[in-house]
Amino acid sequence: ANGAENLMTRGLLIGKDYEYGADYRGVWGLYGSYDYIAPQTYRVSSTAASLGTTGQWWVRDSVAILGTALLGVGYTAAGSIDPGSTRSTGEHDFHYGVAPQGLIALRAIYKDVCALDLAAREYYVSRVAAGPGGGHENITRIDAAFTYRIRGRHGVSIKYLGNRRDAYSPALGDVSQHRGTVGIFYTLLGHDFFGATGK
Repeated sequence: ANGAENLMTRGLLIGKDYEYGADYRGVWGLYGSYDYIAPQTYRVSSTAASLGTTGQWWVRDSVAILGTALLGVGYTAAGSIDPGSTRSTGEHDFHYGVAPQGLIALRAIYKDVCALDLAAREYYVSRVAAGPGGGHENITRIDAAFTYRIRGRHGVSIKYLGNRRDAYSPALGDVSQHRGTVGIFYTLLGHDFFGATGK
């Protein structure tokens, strides 16, 4: 097992706000991000700059939807940590290079009671500015979580994580790894309304 399964952060570097009517508002511009994901079979670490937007829509007084969409490019390192994915050659299944990547994340909130989160990420580690070994890989990550506030800042979450890695290197050929996990977690909630702001 790993000490941390993932560490992901993103923020708006340069942007502008916008709104449509009284119920939708958002920001768009240039985002910076850092992602580290290690689902026990592989690791991926990426620093990137992306163009995108984050918005919030109050569907009704008790229901809000928050969303982010990003498309950009970064420098990414990825490789297997599963001994079974390396063959008798002793070669390491590891790549780094310029990586186009994208993110779509949605959160649906009901009052201050519960929230449903869905997110999908994809990274393509290319041969551009890569190591001498060559190769490339494509990594897809899907997250789905339902969180229920028990009392105050205390909640419980049911979460699904889906991971897929398809890689190629001249030494090892094609390598494909898949992993799906389901877990129940105690959640410390940091904001009222699960991060939504008032109308």
